[in-house]
Amino acid sequence: MAWNEPGNKGQDPWGNKGGNDKGPPDLDEVFRNISKRFGGKGNGVGFGGLGIILALGVAVWFLSGFYTIKTAERGVHLRFGEYIGEVGPGLRWKANFIDEVFPVDVETFRAIQASGSILTSDENVVQVELAVQYKVTDAYQYMFSAVDANSSLREATDSALRYVVGHSRMDDILTTGRDKIRTDTWAELERIIEPYKLGLTIVDVNFLPARPPEEVKDAFDDAIAAQEDEQRFIREAEAYQREVEPRARGQEQRIAEDARAYKEQVVQQAQGAVARFEKLLPEYKAAPEVTRQRLYIETMEQVLSGNNKVLIDAKNNGNLMYLPLDKMITPSVSVAEPEENGISSQPQVDSSTNNRAAGVPVSGRPSREDRVREGRE
Repeated sequence: MAWNEPGNKGQDPWGNKGGNDKGPPDLDEVFRNISKRFGGKGNGVGFGGLGIILALGVAVWFLSGFYTIKTAERGVHLRFGEYIGEVGPGLRWKANFIDEVFPVDVETFRAIQASGSILTSDENVVQVELAVQYKVTDAYQYMFSAVDANSSLREATDSALRYVVGHSRMDDILTTGRDKIRTDTWAELERIIEPYKLGLTIVDVNFLPARPPEEVKDAFDDAIAAQEDEQRFIREAEAYQREVEPRARGQEQRIAEDARAYKEQVVQQAQGAVARFEKLLPEYKAAPEVTRQRLYIETMEQVLSGNNKVLIDAKNNGNLMYLPLDKMITPSVSVAEPEENGISSQPQVDSSTNNRAAGVPVSGRPSREDRVREGRE
């Protein structure tokens, strides 16, 4: 039964025995009731009650001092605003209103970006973007060396990027010099933030692809395509060089070997000629005329052995017949088709050539001079 229902007299939780709803009592009355229960006289808060209140307050204060530092965090411990030390992960306790602990994440990689239109050293404007990854290595410096360490790092990154790009050429920024710009920006950024002691360590600097302004983008695309064609032609030339050079070296080696072989051949022939001359010299001294005649015959044999020869009997004093020497030296030979159906495939020699060679006319009848000479004989 509820305390305010009819028939529930004297059950007012506020102590109103008359049952009239007069509202909750004031704090002084509550403290007096507590004091009476703990042996007080009821005129106010006694010494024992005050001790209990203080004990409760101390317990609440003590319990409220527990806190937890996560695994990836470190706590910056201050006492009355003075730095005491760094707190590691786990369940910790601090004196509230005396100590303060600021947890800082020191293991997560953070990133900031810097971008903008920057004037290069060759007076061109280029759009560049840079991403910087970093982590906190000193929690106290990160919290109190600067008003906002992240903002300071962002401004330093923008300054370093503008300095490096401003001292570089646009072709290097867009093509081959990107890695150098990245390393130079990294070094310049570390140099800028070092005096400020921000408690940060740069982990990586990523130089994103740069691009020219939209107004001249087509012209720069053509220039980049030309540079790519240049690199392609260079690679093709290098490939051709790698292909041709070994072949040329092989030809060089073969020519050198042939030259050495020819040299050996000539030297050996000369040595053989000298040896033959040395053997022939005693014979010549012994019989010069015979040796001279033999050498002449051997020489003529060598000269005439490979030539076509025509022998003419000129004992009789007659008219000199016309001899077709050109035809005799290179006789015309008609080669028939291969033997088929009993037809021979042997070459047929022109009989007119043989007749002319023998002094017989082509018609087969002897000439008038021949008949006259036969009659005289």
